[in-house]
Amino acid sequence: MLKGLTGLGDMAKMMKAAQEMQGKMAELQEVLARTVVIGESGGGLVKARATAKGEVTGLDIDPAILVPSEKEVVEDLILAAIRDALAKGAARMQSEMNQMAQGMGLPPDFKLPF
Repeated sequence: MLKGLTGLGDMAKMMKAAQEMQGKMAELQEVLARTVVIGESGGGLVKARATAKGEVTGLDIDPAILVPSEKEVVEDLILAAIRDALAKGAARMQSEMNQMAQGMGLPPDFKLPF
């Protein structure tokens, strides 16, 4: 009579696993928001700070390059430093996501939702 209800135990396990995964994802998001990466350009003349979630939080420019006639060069260096920081943040996020997926027994190439 209760034979048809045997799948409920499996469903409860799946729901519990989904809740655990959701908790781990939230924790990972917090870690990534606190993780700072630094991108550089011009041999370190321009540095950009960003979180691993992609929020640019700071910029450091060596005063030696602040010459009005070199405005375009400075702008290019700033953009390059920001892009470098964002790329490093994205790589860090992917690495953390892969570690989390492996820790949950998922395949290394499993794409988590973000």
